[in-house]
Amino acid sequence: MESSAGRFETNARAALATPTLQAALAKLADGFPARRLEAAERLPEFEELRDAACAIKEHVLDHLDVYLETFERRVAANGGEVHWCRDAEEARRTILDICRRVDARTVTKSKTMIGEEIAINDYLERHGIRPVETDLGEYIIQLRREPPSHIIAPAIHLSLAQVAETFRGSHADLPPERKLNEPDALLAEARAKLRPDFLAADVGITGANMLIAETGGNVLVTNEGNADLTHTLPRVHIVIASIEKIVPTLEDATVILRVLARSATGQDITVYTSFCSGPRRPGDLDGPDEYHVILLDNGRARLLEGEFRDMLRCIRCGACLNHCPVYRAVGGHAYGWVYSGPMGAVLIPALIGMHEARHLPNASTLCGRCESVCPMRIPLPRMLRAWREQLHRERRGSFLARLGFSAWASVASRPGLYHAIMAPLIRALGNLAGAGRSFRRLPFLGGWTAARDFPAPEGETFMTLWAEAERKRKPYADLRVSCEGTPTDVKGARP
Repeated sequence: MESSAGRFETNARAALATPTLQAALAKLADGFPARRLEAAERLPEFEELRDAACAIKEHVLDHLDVYLETFERRVAANGGEVHWCRDAEEARRTILDICRRVDARTVTKSKTMIGEEIAINDYLERHGIRPVETDLGEYIIQLRREPPSHIIAPAIHLSLAQVAETFRGSHADLPPERKLNEPDALLAEARAKLRPDFLAADVGITGANMLIAETGGNVLVTNEGNADLTHTLPRVHIVIASIEKIVPTLEDATVILRVLARSATGQDITVYTSFCSGPRRPGDLDGPDEYHVILLDNGRARLLEGEFRDMLRCIRCGACLNHCPVYRAVGGHAYGWVYSGPMGAVLIPALIGMHEARHLPNASTLCGRCESVCPMRIPLPRMLRAWREQLHRERRGSFLARLGFSAWASVASRPGLYHAIMAPLIRALGNLAGAGRSFRRLPFLGGWTAARDFPAPEGETFMTLWAEAERKRKPYADLRVSCEGTPTDVKGARP
């Protein structure tokens, strides 16, 4: 996928000025976040499961080479084949070679972010092979020639009317007077269009929510059943996954599954949770003749020993996107590449370079909600700050931003000067806000106030309030000292 991450500021302004997008994003706050909270509250051990899932992934990262080699041996024992690919180009060539060897003309695909990362659809099309997205959201955006705007809900940026318009324009063989004003009608039409492709496909490509070292299989999590048709009907099943998707055992996979759906969509478990373990065996009623796993590095190994290693625990649930005020203001396309939201703001610079994605680490209020809801407890705010520090060291930010930070550091490192400046400023801002306790507009903060109000300070600095509290507490402290010294003189006292 071609990146436009370098144009984030322009993309974000355009998103804020698009009424249909803003209307779609406004519904997000009442959807996934609320359902996640309800699902977590239904499961008393949810927090303990988060800890366990995090520990599993940490263990895997400590022994990644061992589990990947174990996985490869098990795949081979099951009759499949693992292909090690260093980058996107190598992965694309490997997939194309497999497709050409079986003379594939049509390839069905279930939703895969790695597929987006290596831009496999465009590559196959350029070489005369027709890829067909079978996830409903992915099918819609494929018709529109758009990238996904969300990890788990790729068409969340579109309204019902926009989808209906897309179907009318793309399905020109159907009666133009047909009604498409209900979700069921759109679903039925997509199902009718996709069924012949499911039956005709020579190759099915899926992602993998997890790869299991113990079995040599992969886990697919969907709500539509399209992944099952994609990996069982064609002659060849190709799994594309990044190297950190490995887990040691089936038991480990079930732990992660218990936090995945709850964090993503607020379900106890997704409608379809499928385990694939290789090609069809003698006596099997269905399944592919060939099973291939594309193991993609594409920069992940480089992250293992650095300060962004924790990002490799990500299970792509989308919880951080759903709770991020920046994502909910500008949507996923503004980030300009495959990933978005807080996880994208950390991962994109790591995978395609800070020169291309220098704006993204600043696309955060550092409110911490992303870390608080992440099922793998990834410290996203810390890593966003680390990217910002690197930007400052490399002098990649604007001159005015660097000047502002230098001035702030100069004042903040001198407590007396800081207090002398900030105390009257905060007091004045608090008085200016009045009863509203927030500002709709402030100089130099238009980027913030364009989408939300700026909360006003309480009227005094923390240090001022602390000093006042200490003064009020001191007489009681003296009394406690005297009580300790002469207990009989203070009988009945209430310090």
